[in-house]
Amino acid sequence: MPNVRTTSLSRRGLLAAGGAVGLGAVLAACGDGDSDATKESSGSAKSGPWTFKDDRGLTAKAGSTPKNIVAFIGVAAALHDYGIECKGVFGPTKTADGKADVQAGDLDISKVEVLGNVWGEFNVEKYTGLAPELLVTAMWEKDALWYVPDESKDKILKLAPSVALWAAQTTVPKAIQRHEDLAASLGADIKATKITEAKTRFEAAAARLRAAAKSQPNIKVMVGSASQDLFYVSLAKTSADTLYFQELGVQFVEPKVNAAGFFEELSWENVDKYEADIIMMDNRSSALQPDALTSKPTWARLPAVKAGQVVPRTTEPIYSYDKCAPILEDLAEAIEKAKKVS
Repeated sequence: MPNVRTTSLSRRGLLAAGGAVGLGAVLAACGDGDSDATKESSGSAKSGPWTFKDDRGLTAKAGSTPKNIVAFIGVAAALHDYGIECKGVFGPTKTADGKADVQAGDLDISKVEVLGNVWGEFNVEKYTGLAPELLVTAMWEKDALWYVPDESKDKILKLAPSVALWAAQTTVPKAIQRHEDLAASLGADIKATKITEAKTRFEAAAARLRAAAKSQPNIKVMVGSASQDLFYVSLAKTSADTLYFQELGVQFVEPKVNAAGFFEELSWENVDKYEADIIMMDNRSSALQPDALTSKPTWARLPAVKAGQVVPRTTEPIYSYDKCAPILEDLAEAIEKAKKVS
């Protein structure tokens, strides 16, 4: 949310610009393991017509399994972990120095066509040139396609079938399952050793985090994101990752959120409003990182900062077992080692 007015952006744009933890209240358990796609997925691409029912409730259709796939960068990274490669991507792919953004995961960004790297940027001409057979993106609000500009959406959606998967109004395991459903429909071998081992690791990490939270019930975690002028404290239950951490027993600071209901904006003078033992900081390139906050005296005086109990938060997880397991492990370790400082 750096350098933007909250009244001048849609809620989706607000989240993309940094600051907000997630959009949409937890109203429905969307994309669970009993979906039509789960029942139809066989783990290998089938000859003949292809269909997939997405989290909008819409069914994407093609005469054969799509090969020329274009996806939001985080979704493309998840599909890559399942062995499904995308031809083009959009969303935060490269940092200012040309390196892969954190949201690119293990993707070799030199091998994909980047259609847009920032909010509102999507090169329709390049997209057309890729002869797309499928467009895939995330969904933070119902029916809103993440990083697909509203002004060119109609033109984009005419060129290929589209799939949208929840990134909010869900939990990490459900989101992973939906990405796995899609990958399986596209030909992924979801029984491959690499994938089953990653799932085993994820389940062990979840058990470890649950145990850590139980052993340290007094440790309070604050979910934060920083801009030059404001510090945002997010409500845990409004995002897939922190909602899941809550379900595992992690205790979070509960801010007095604004009218939108997702986070509270604090001036840097008031950044000490809430007591916390651990601070999880938004790791996206759109947010200021802790090493950029050393000049702010109020930040330096926070007990969690003084105790060295500030950890990165993967605000937009890559929904594969391989990428989510380390997130759980890292938080479990932080809680296991944390001292009560608030």
